[in-house]
Amino acid sequence: MPIVLKTRREIELMRAAGKIAFDILQKMAAAVRPGVSTAELGHLADEELYKASAVGLSKNYPTYKPGEGFPASTCISVNEEIVHGIPTHKRVLKEGDIVTLDVTPKLNGYCADMAITLPVGSIKPEIQRLLDVTKETLDIAIANIKPDKKWSEVARLMQYNVERNGFSVIREFVGHGVGHSIHEDPKVPNFVTTGPDATRGDFKLRPGMTLAVEPMVVAGRRDVTLLSDGWTVVTEDRQPAAHFEHTIAVTEDGVDILTDGRPNFNL
Repeated sequence: MPIVLKTRREIELMRAAGKIAFDILQKMAAAVRPGVSTAELGHLADEELYKASAVGLSKNYPTYKPGEGFPASTCISVNEEIVHGIPTHKRVLKEGDIVTLDVTPKLNGYCADMAITLPVGSIKPEIQRLLDVTKETLDIAIANIKPDKKWSEVARLMQYNVERNGFSVIREFVGHGVGHSIHEDPKVPNFVTTGPDATRGDFKLRPGMTLAVEPMVVAGRRDVTLLSDGWTVVTEDRQPAAHFEHTIAVTEDGVDILTDGRPNFNL
């Protein structure tokens, strides 16, 4: 499918969805503490989506099994869970955990995608470093997005930052285009491919592109496995994982972050 470039008005509509994502994550983050269940955090997200007249696009997201879509409107992943953790009353956060909150609101036909990983109480310094490096990797990507640059140039910087710090980049899940739907072309990897397929899927950044940039970084090996719930992806060695994500628009001179909490302009 061709990459769909967005108009300024469309970008501002996406910013409105991005503001909802930002506000929801702020409220969820304030509720993260030892003793709270991931179901409680998910319920908080549901309430805020309803107040904003938005839809959480994770809810009923289809899987390969007919009729078995994702059962919640937000993904909440704990410790070794990389993505697609299902909120549940059985999963109660405890001191020293880390938790990833991932929301995808849609409003007035446009959507945004945002994720953060947070400590639960006090965490080990090496786990805090994992969070810091993952966030830094997202910041590096955003700082280096420019029109006419190939995405592989940005991805190479992301991968280098992760690996020079002794961590690993997840390969099975990548960023993506976003706009009218939550997953549009192109795929936006956080690493570069070597060998004969090195240039396959690479693309040149152009003004009007709207992308979800989301490094997923793990403390151990990058191998992953799927839990029996059919959704939750975990590290095979059960080492912790971190995930940060922004929805951005490529501009004439750089990048515009649509999930940083700013209000709409000239809509």
